[in-house]
Amino acid sequence: MKFTFLIGAVFLFLVSNPAPAQAPAQSSSSSAAPTVSVPSQSLPAGDLANARKARALLNQAIEALGGQAYLNVHDIEEEGRTYSFFHGRPNSNGVLFWRFVEAPDKERIEVTKERDVAYLYVGNKGWELTYKGPHSVETKDLEDYLRHRKFSLENMLHVWINDPGVALFYDGTALAGDVTADQITLINSKNEAVDVFLDTESHLPIKKSYKWRDPVDRQLNVEEELYDNFRVVQGVNTPYGFTRFFNGDMQTERFVNAVHYNQQPDQAMFDPNSNYNPNKPEKKK
Repeated sequence: MKFTFLIGAVFLFLVSNPAPAQAPAQSSSSSAAPTVSVPSQSLPAGDLANARKARALLNQAIEALGGQAYLNVHDIEEEGRTYSFFHGRPNSNGVLFWRFVEAPDKERIEVTKERDVAYLYVGNKGWELTYKGPHSVETKDLEDYLRHRKFSLENMLHVWINDPGVALFYDGTALAGDVTADQITLINSKNEAVDVFLDTESHLPIKKSYKWRDPVDRQLNVEEELYDNFRVVQGVNTPYGFTRFFNGDMQTERFVNAVHYNQQPDQAMFDPNSNYNPNKPEKKK
């Protein structure tokens, strides 16, 4: 069974160590996002002002997501239904999923009504878990997963904006779906670029886009993610809707039914050899 549930939602944790949370900026709200200073390297006045505007907007996005509540998320549990598409057309009636993520680099996705098939990622390794035991996921699927994690929105808002080697650019307003958004480009030292689109009114991230070149056919691919139906859960503004596009075609659509944060998940679920049974979890000590 090949499962096409692809990561990329807002609360996806990082393979790299996230930057420690900083003191929040002065605000009437206790959940205000931390203010991160612009790198001190010399820049022309116009470029420096542009970079400061971009960073200020990203700080507003963090605050809109919940400020310190968002930054302090350590683990997440969510459940819902996901749909996959081929050339923009649905190829299934939807699959139930249960998803567990723990910082910095653990993720488990259980599927089917019986939750008897799971996909586990720890560090840079991945397994498919069935009644036959653990089996390494296919190389291409693992590469896709790691790429999505590297360019995840969470990585942008926790790591990239704190990296002095990342350049920030405010590109003006643009349409993200049918919503007017502020477009910000982040470019790292490897010249890898990610565009983040923030709702001009709510400041919430509603779209992310990046390009990458296939190492085999050298084709330049474009991946886009849309986030919608935000709801506040435990102080965190959470997108209950997620859609991914690949070269303009819808690839994945996900609808979340329930989310919980900082539940301290059973560590056995992240061990591919533990024989963890989600229907009979061990009691937490």
